[in-house]
Amino acid sequence: MSAVLDPAIEPVGYPVIELTKLSKRFDGQGTPAINALSTQFKAGAISGLVGPDGAGKTTLLRVLAGLLSPSEGAVRVLGLDPVRDAGQLREQVGYMPQKFGLYEDLTVQENLNLYADLRHVVGEARRASFEHLLAFTDLKRFTSRYAGKLSGGMKQKLGLACSLLGTTKVLLLDEPGVGVDPISRRELWMMVRSLVQGGMTVVWSTAYLDEAELCDDVRLMNAGQFIANGPPAALMDRMRGRCWSVTGISGQRRGVLQRALRLSEVMDGAIQGQNVRLVLREDANCPDMALLDAGPDAHWQPVEPRLEDAFITLLGGGPGGDSVLAQVLPQPLLPPEVDPEAVIEARALTKRFGDFVATDRVTFKVRRGEIFGLLGPNGAGKSTTFKMECGLLKPSAGQALVMGYDLKTSPTQARQRLGYMAQKFSLYRQLTVQQNLVFFSGIYGLQGRAQVAKIAQMVEVFGLQPYLNGVAELLPLGFKQRLALACAVMHEPQLLFLDEPTSGVDPVTRREFWTHINGLADKGVTIMVTTHFMDEAEYCDRMALIYRGAMIALGTPDALKASAATEALPNPSMEDAFIALIRAADAKNMQEGVAA
Repeated sequence: MSAVLDPAIEPVGYPVIELTKLSKRFDGQGTPAINALSTQFKAGAISGLVGPDGAGKTTLLRVLAGLLSPSEGAVRVLGLDPVRDAGQLREQVGYMPQKFGLYEDLTVQENLNLYADLRHVVGEARRASFEHLLAFTDLKRFTSRYAGKLSGGMKQKLGLACSLLGTTKVLLLDEPGVGVDPISRRELWMMVRSLVQGGMTVVWSTAYLDEAELCDDVRLMNAGQFIANGPPAALMDRMRGRCWSVTGISGQRRGVLQRALRLSEVMDGAIQGQNVRLVLREDANCPDMALLDAGPDAHWQPVEPRLEDAFITLLGGGPGGDSVLAQVLPQPLLPPEVDPEAVIEARALTKRFGDFVATDRVTFKVRRGEIFGLLGPNGAGKSTTFKMECGLLKPSAGQALVMGYDLKTSPTQARQRLGYMAQKFSLYRQLTVQQNLVFFSGIYGLQGRAQVAKIAQMVEVFGLQPYLNGVAELLPLGFKQRLALACAVMHEPQLLFLDEPTSGVDPVTRREFWTHINGLADKGVTIMVTTHFMDEAEYCDRMALIYRGAMIALGTPDALKASAATEALPNPSMEDAFIALIRAADAKNMQEGVAA
């Protein structure tokens, strides 16, 4: 048995976790969920696990936490067997699952009490742990608040605090950044980084590749195996010379991306503000700009590689730029009385919950065929605004209009024209895929042969045939999202409301979704989307930033980035701009408060 060192004195590089040909099979599953994995995780480091949905990340973490027994091979955590020596490891290993087991009807303090009991933290050690963790996570002011009333970022902080109770030496985090805004995600990273500086070992599973770039080392997973590992910088260096941006585009950037992805030289691509960012195949040259039809001023510009480029390349490239969904759906026609410049409109939109103002006089218009983003931190009011605009909440004041219909006075007429995909998977989890398709098509008025034909079409477009008789709850996340989108568009809506449609999915699946979204927008479907993924926000034609209930910024992605540029940061990312605009709003509110 290996010696267990105190984390405060463990040298960086000491192998705290060791896997030897580790495999895990589940009953009825032919292919192992994890297959013959061998590696070591070092002390004093954040090690990232990155991979598409179903790659085996969660299974591996559950084996490390002692919640699953290996089928073959061996695993050692701090020199101990996680299953056989579970009692000894319980207080030394913290595990924060993807859907953290907070009790939403208990307060912050009651949740801490419960987890302290489970990990046998008592007496003076308990009091000192609570005091330290509440200060560390900045939750001391909220100990009497119910967990269910916390924002997404605060829930993650509470989850982290519960995971750290005891003498934690190893911390296992399963996608803690999913559904969390960039500010909360940065705060979470700062907290975890400070733990690592104290000698703790962290294994961080993530679907966010920009997040994985912050790890000390990463293991890229696919189909239960490691397909690459090493420091993020080393993996990104492999892509040097293959990453380019098409700048100076005239006309529609979505069309440029689509045409580029049809070329044999191009492996992957994404929209980045007014530019199109492309990854070329190995040894390929930049294709003739004339083939992209990007305008007379368009030109190639080299850009720095990202970890996402290496990841998608290792998986064989992106999904392409042509949307089968957009090809099979007809072009939506607006009635002549509808203003194409205001297909969706908010007029001084306000929502109060008692004395709390969740949305305060928000005003904007969305054009036909536009992709319009609503951004904001957790709890800022963007979801409330979104829900009023698609008829799920009634405004306290102002108007939410869809194609000229006021959702407060004519909700039925408006809802018939829109499709809605919820943030928290809105399908019926206990129904099969087939039953969900039948149910939602029926709600939208499809019957008889038309209903049968439309369901068959959606099954083919989204590749749902192998899953038709399986319950929705057991689908892989990517297929849950495909099913949800299929249900939202079966009635061929003129407007589409997407509430964090790609939260938690891997970059390849995210590309697939945005290929459909881009294709639908080009067909003339008007789309409103919320997202916490800042690279995804770059796809929007315009976006509104909501903070503390108010709209603090409105414009194109490039305009918002330009507004946040400084001498020290002349080319801010979308995430930099998001954080800078929030901080500027805080500073303004503070000044106005002092002046008052």
